Amino acid sequence: MKKIWKNISTYALVALVSIGATYGMYTFMDHRRGYSSADFYNYGGEFNQKGVHLASLTAEGYPDFTKAAENSVHAVVHIKSTVKSQAPAQGRQRAIDPFEYFFGFGDRGQDLGTPQPSVGFGSGVIISKDGYIVTNNHVIDKANEIEVTLNDNRKFTAKLIGTDPQTDIALLKIEGNEFAYIPFGNSDNLKVGEWVLAVGNPFNLTSTVTAGIVSAKGRGGIGANSGDIQSFIQTDAAINRGNSGGALVNTNGELVGINTAIYSQTGDFAGYGFAVPISIAGKVVADIKEYGTVQRAVLGVMIQDISVAKEANPDKTKGLKANEGAYVGGFAEMSPAKQAGLEEGDVITAINGVKVKGVSELQDQVNRFRPGDKVKVDIIRGSSTKTYDVTLKNSSGNTSVVKKGDGIAAVGAAFKELSADKKKDLGVSYGVEVAGVDNGGKFYKEGISKGFIIQKINNQPVSSPSQVENIITSTAGSQDKVLFISGITPSGARKYYAVDLSE
Repeated sequence: MKKIWKNISTYALVALVSIGATYGMYTFMDHRRGYSSADFYNYGGEFNQKGVHLASLTAEGYPDFTKAAENSVHAVVHIKSTVKSQAPAQGRQRAIDPFEYFFGFGDRGQDLGTPQPSVGFGSGVIISKDGYIVTNNHVIDKANEIEVTLNDNRKFTAKLIGTDPQTDIALLKIEGNEFAYIPFGNSDNLKVGEWVLAVGNPFNLTSTVTAGIVSAKGRGGIGANSGDIQSFIQTDAAINRGNSGGALVNTNGELVGINTAIYSQTGDFAGYGFAVPISIAGKVVADIKEYGTVQRAVLGVMIQDISVAKEANPDKTKGLKANEGAYVGGFAEMSPAKQAGLEEGDVITAINGVKVKGVSELQDQVNRFRPGDKVKVDIIRGSSTKTYDVTLKNSSGNTSVVKKGDGIAAVGAAFKELSADKKKDLGVSYGVEVAGVDNGGKFYKEGISKGFIIQKINNQPVSSPSQVENIITSTAGSQDKVLFISGITPSGARKYYAVDLSE
């Protein structure tokens, strides 16, 4: 019996020594790291890990979104946009724009008989106490009247300050002061898996809040127009028709994105929602407020994701070892990147030290800058890496700031190269496509719409966006400030327009 107790005592002693040694080791290591083991369980106390956003927890241990929701709903508004319709040509049906179908969260209807106003609904976010509101361009596109309803049911007539079809962002203004607004957060700091809230007015159900996580960042290739700037935040927070233009906020109640699109076969939420990051939307609205139009900087490169480049150009990319980055397949006219020393076949991996995995992330980084800004571009060339200093330019090939009233800003349009498929379908060998139209610009007033193919301006054939913009700029500075434009509609009908650029 004594032998048994002796063995038990020995085992107990060994166990106690082991526990003590283990505890001592963890305590020592924790001391070396600068924290104690208890800190891991003290979320409401001294735990303060930088770069981590933790939602407050309920008594049951679930994330608490009440503070973020309360701070957001009063600054998210309901938008009603009214378009005064014109009677369509007899016997013709209204064409369905795939971009409008994809992004059209509003409920626009149109009687093909007697002209009736077309009414759409969406959301917007107040971003300053003096009443500036950011929303989506497609929410107010072509609207003659814009009515804003606040969470407390006050109604205002909004003034359109400006739009940017390429990012689908618009800036409105209502008169007043001391409005509730949502402060900007930092969308760059968002982590995949982080909780976010979508706040808006789906199906005209005002002040609706849904929760989800960030499913992906830098998501591109979801829109109908390849020329549009796409670097979306993907979320599984429920977004439906009417949410468009609403707020995506983090758990601190800060604005990190503008809800813009869903991916769905039915038109309703199916698990995939997309928001324009505030890093892009904030710069766009700041430009519109200060200059009246967006200052868009370009590298002047024709780029592809690595996987796409390898599949499309197996001979040129043979031996390419990079798996991430943007492949340089060519250069635009007067390319600042080419002038700085970049070459065809290079892979752009970072802008100002910020890593880019593909085309959408490269677009995201470049669009934070204005013409004239200098950036460092990291590239892989063969087996070596290089860094180039590039002075960004605008699409006209210079570093000038464009202001509303200048030629390009006055026409209120964005342009993109005509794809090979469209050339084949339309039976043309050249032309430039109108990628988007600002409803306050001269193109819109003359009836030139998105999708129109410009072939000649002032009898000069055009085949690139830079050619179109150079002609517009030179005409605006000449004595005869008129653009005579000829081209074809997406259906193949030939059209002619005269656009007067004089005040």
